[in-house]
Amino acid sequence: MSAALRFFRWTRWLAPAVAFLGFGAPAPAAPDTTTSSSRYTTGTKTRDGIGKYYFGREIAHYMTHEGAPWLDRPERDAEERPDLVLQALGLKPGEIVADLGCGTGYFSWRLAQVVGPRGLVYGVEIQPEMLDLLAVKMKERNVSNVVGVRGTIEDPKLPQPVDLVLLVDVYHECSQPWEILHAVCERLKPGGRVVFVEYRAEDPTVLIKLLHKMTEAQVKLEMTALPLDYVETIRTLPRQHLIIFRKAAAR
Repeated sequence: MSAALRFFRWTRWLAPAVAFLGFGAPAPAAPDTTTSSSRYTTGTKTRDGIGKYYFGREIAHYMTHEGAPWLDRPERDAEERPDLVLQALGLKPGEIVADLGCGTGYFSWRLAQVVGPRGLVYGVEIQPEMLDLLAVKMKERNVSNVVGVRGTIEDPKLPQPVDLVLLVDVYHECSQPWEILHAVCERLKPGGRVVFVEYRAEDPTVLIKLLHKMTEAQVKLEMTALPLDYVETIRTLPRQHLIIFRKAAAR
């Protein structure tokens, strides 16, 4: 294991001591005078954040492609139980799914297996290096129904309407959360679902940095700004929430 990867893994899990000492706790946000949007505020920039706040939450720095080995760590299967995630999603053969912030495709190929050859998975990333890694991984697994898509921080650029959009450990890093989710909603089929998988901030035993965890209440709060109806929260995962929303019917 490289020294860089060891450092990345150590710092990502270093949370309780930081929280105990009071570092990294979001400060009260101040009005944002640098943008025309009133959705965001600026405040104290903590070590792991960008100094931009949404509904009182400081947005975390996103992980670059240099941290890609973290996404394929051997212990991830036990820590995140992708089998339980897929079971909770209840996908059907032939459905079209977007894996938003897909990274190296850890979930993409699993989703592709479930939707089958008549289905399709869009692996969406903003980093071309991640899309290159996705292509390599899918070729290694002989997966042909995963298509890489280069999105932006404001738009996943989905080529067609989808049945489900999955965001695993990624939403808290979206620097334009309203814009990206608004664009997602525009590309959801009627009744389509958006699913968030986030480490539980309510649980101090989940040893992830504070800004890389979210409470269920915070996720629900932020979705009130979008045409999404809360469906349910699945609590079978060892360390994460699985929170499901459905595209609201036209009102």
